Amino acid sequence: MVSFIHAADIHLDSPLLKLERYEGAPVEALRGASRKALDNLVALAVDRAVDFVLIAGDLYDGSWRDYNTGLFFASRMSRLGEANIPVFLIAGNHDAASRMTRSLRLPDNVHQFPVDRPDTVRLDDLGVAIHGQGFAVRAVKQNLAASYPPAVAGCLNIGLLHTGAMGGNYHAPYAPCTLDDLRSRGYDYWALGHVHERKVLCERPYVAFPGNIQGRHVRETGPRGCFHVVFDGVDPTVRFRALDTIRWEILQVDASGCEDGFAVLDRFQDLLLDRLAENGGLPLAVRVEIRGQSPAHGDLSARPGRWVNEIRLAGADVSGGRVWIEHVKMATSDPAGIDPRTADGPRGEILAFLEDLRTDPTGPLHPEGLLSDLIKKLPRELKEGEEGIRPDDPEWLAEMLDTVRPFLLQRLSARRPDS
Repeated sequence: MVSFIHAADIHLDSPLLKLERYEGAPVEALRGASRKALDNLVALAVDRAVDFVLIAGDLYDGSWRDYNTGLFFASRMSRLGEANIPVFLIAGNHDAASRMTRSLRLPDNVHQFPVDRPDTVRLDDLGVAIHGQGFAVRAVKQNLAASYPPAVAGCLNIGLLHTGAMGGNYHAPYAPCTLDDLRSRGYDYWALGHVHERKVLCERPYVAFPGNIQGRHVRETGPRGCFHVVFDGVDPTVRFRALDTIRWEILQVDASGCEDGFAVLDRFQDLLLDRLAENGGLPLAVRVEIRGQSPAHGDLSARPGRWVNEIRLAGADVSGGRVWIEHVKMATSDPAGIDPRTADGPRGEILAFLEDLRTDPTGPLHPEGLLSDLIKKLPRELKEGEEGIRPDDPEWLAEMLDTVRPFLLQRLSARRPDS
């Protein structure tokens, strides 16, 4: 029997930029989450007494701010060494971007594969051959898998590769390859890294991404961790093991049928309690989306700031401080609806203007439109990141117009301005 852990994309000490801009963000807890997740990986390996650990690239997150990042990793690998657990790793695109990574001396139980060619390490006592090659530069465009050696006869053969594989998601297509490329090597297991979502591409041979060990933002929701793999025969038993210490979630609240904002709050709290239970009480970073045609639409649209704060307070109340509300998106609509083709007066003018913004390629928000000079003068920090302003992105623009439309219509309908 052979037992090992397959992990990837640790991104140790990922900077998680601009967290300070988010109200109430648990900055230190989020920045320390990758270290705690690595601690959980080490504890799992020791507890399960695995034969070895595989790390399929992007151990780091580019250049370190100081040597403490590398020293922390080395100290955790030493703990595995004390338990007689060797570690085999390859450099990914983020590791290749760091000069300091190359100068760090790792403990004797850690083997790092070369970056100029594929290499094979044989564990004769286990009957295992591990093949791997790391990234020499950040953007590797060639198919590395095509140069991997054929399987070693009589051994359990494992390929360690950092790759975009067949592409997809928002990951760069580095070291692209196909399933046929991987199958042609004759290996029993391909331990892949780079794609942060957990994916099994094939089961015979087993080809899989474990995903990253700790979610870093709202695009990385749900449990994050590694695979614990046991070969006791022809096919492996592969179990996912969660390692994350803070979990990102998107909570979609259907406001249909809610008469007012307080009814929406009640529905939100019930859903949040369910989500906490599903995640075993783990601290959550949550994006809340309020959707649906609802009688509460007017109340929510007229005073969005008030209801965003009510949701934050309700989240803290029912979770005992275990939930941070990262963002609240109000996307409800009036059950009656308004047809922009027949609306007249101020409402009709507003609707027509918003529709022009959405559809006119030469409109005010176009790169050469009336607001182009203002857009160019916006500070860079307002254009970057998940919440950045992106008027040249049609999807972002449509979302912003959908957000402001009900608010403006409600203002026009109000008898007096809301204070």
